[in-house]
Amino acid sequence: MKLSNITSEALIFLDQEWRTKEEVFDGLIDALYKQEVLDDPSEFKKAVLERETISETGLEKGFAIPHGKSKTVRKAAFAFARLNSPIPDWKSIDPTNKVQYIFLLAIPEAEAGSTHLELLAELSKRLLHEDFITAITKTRTVPEFLVALDKETIDNTEGEYTRKIVAITACAAGIAHTYMAAEALELAGKELGIQVIVEKQGANGIENRITPEILKGAEAVIFATDIAAKDKHRFKGLPYIQRRVAEPLRSGKEMIETVLSKPDGHVKDEDDSSVSPDEGKSSFLSQIYRGILTGISYMLPVIVAGGLMIGIAQLGAAAFGLEKVIGEPKFATDSNQLIVIFHYLGLYGNMIMKFMYPVFGAFLAYSIADRPGLAPGFISGAFAAGLHYTFWGTEGGIPSGFLGVLILATIAGFVAKFLNEKIHLHKNLQAMKPMFIIPGVTVLIIFLVNFYFVDPVFGQLNLWLQDLIIQNKDASAVVLSTIIACLTAFDLGGPVNKAAGAIAIGLAADHIFPLTARVLAIVIPPIGIGLATVLDKYIVRRRVFDENLRVAGTTSIFLGFIAIGEGAIPFMLQNPLITIPLNMIGASLGAVTAVSLGAVQWLPLPAIWGWPLVENFWAYAIGLIVGIGFITFSNIFVRYALIKRKENKTK
Repeated sequence: MKLSNITSEALIFLDQEWRTKEEVFDGLIDALYKQEVLDDPSEFKKAVLERETISETGLEKGFAIPHGKSKTVRKAAFAFARLNSPIPDWKSIDPTNKVQYIFLLAIPEAEAGSTHLELLAELSKRLLHEDFITAITKTRTVPEFLVALDKETIDNTEGEYTRKIVAITACAAGIAHTYMAAEALELAGKELGIQVIVEKQGANGIENRITPEILKGAEAVIFATDIAAKDKHRFKGLPYIQRRVAEPLRSGKEMIETVLSKPDGHVKDEDDSSVSPDEGKSSFLSQIYRGILTGISYMLPVIVAGGLMIGIAQLGAAAFGLEKVIGEPKFATDSNQLIVIFHYLGLYGNMIMKFMYPVFGAFLAYSIADRPGLAPGFISGAFAAGLHYTFWGTEGGIPSGFLGVLILATIAGFVAKFLNEKIHLHKNLQAMKPMFIIPGVTVLIIFLVNFYFVDPVFGQLNLWLQDLIIQNKDASAVVLSTIIACLTAFDLGGPVNKAAGAIAIGLAADHIFPLTARVLAIVIPPIGIGLATVLDKYIVRRRVFDENLRVAGTTSIFLGFIAIGEGAIPFMLQNPLITIPLNMIGASLGAVTAVSLGAVQWLPLPAIWGWPLVENFWAYAIGLIVGIGFITFSNIFVRYALIKRKENKTK
């Protein structure tokens, strides 16, 4: 790629007096607009500022590559500024970086997965070469700068290499850092005389896949990843190190030297478990946390797909006035084929949702134990989703939900990992370990843990909660509303929620206590936390949720309005200690406010189409606003405070 082809003299600014990031953006965006790269400069600036809140665009050695993807961009281009005085507070991968050289990339939204990545990769590649840096920082005129942009700096000769290692890079978003880390490792290898071949597991899938042919002669493997790397079994027996994806930009050479002289351990495989474990380099809690992030990443498409199917069914049924009853069996044989389709789409969406926990469990365990953990993790999730009750014909079984999958899949991962490392077989019997012993023993242990601990615990919890509500049914409306709302919001459709629902519906059926608190507590948490992912950038001027959770947030809002709380489960899985208490407090505040002001709902219709049936809807609406507002703002401020505390510790 010739960089000079996607910029121009009018977009290059040398020796500017801009003092702040805002001034830099205003100046460069105005130039892009005047060169007809943009249709709407204010809209593009919003895209750039939004990207700034996601992760660092500052690099090191004074450089930053801010970028924006927007429909307002007519054609891919970039503008450059070289400042007379550096900007010290530009968030960078290198905390000591003071930004003085800025490439601002403008990418059409339609080219987000192609031009965007190619341009980022090319720039990051060039910026890792001292001669390129010297050329563009010292040029005196704009024409000289354009010539320097295209100066070839990389020698691709491979005959000088006497050693070879391989690497995998992957970040949570799968975009900038994945490619920058790869280039940094390759360049560090060149300087050391060691060939480094990098596979990038990014937003476009696996690129430059490491094949068995490439692996021949490789001495070690580096995993520079923030999520679990795919297909690690390919590297069985190789020495390895595991680091964060940004680490190669700071210490690429040191990483290569470390993996060759003092690795974390050796990659495990079904055929070779006699290698050193890696617990010393990766703590128990960090392995679980990485597993949760990996599980959420793979679970999100299931939630989105299931929610979309349910949403289409509900919206389509609304055209016939059947949104409240479309799930009833009689509509499976309706004379109107559209109604039949909407009926089955709703069932289809609910079926997809059943696989949310199995997928999450599979990849949580996979992150801990690699391939041996996949099947036991999936089965753990099936228990958590209550699929065993369906297949066994058990009436009234309560699924263990997100707490169950966290417990069972974590156990599955560590049991499979332990067995893979500790069991040693004769070479003629090695195939028995991955195909028979590990899955057989692990799923047996999972069955016993679920049978004797998880299901009984949640079963007893269910009975205790029922007794709690029944014992307090004669208490004041405020106390009973608080109890019902807290329990409903606790696990977003899990056993605690189900227990609260069973008793609340029973009390309403006997006309003892209305369902107001129950129905409000169903919709407040998913809408509230979803709004937090949208409003954080406006409230605290930065993103406090990662890219995966922002996708989940949009889905959560939509599902919340149709009374499906599962859209907010990824937030609960990633950080239950924040999410659960805030959900419970917000739901309680909203419910108590509405009930105290006189809102009454006797029908089990929490979705938006049930709202017109509420007595004193104005009071109900105020309760909604109070509860949603609390969850939205408390999530933003609590998470922002934690981020700032972490940043202050690293200074």
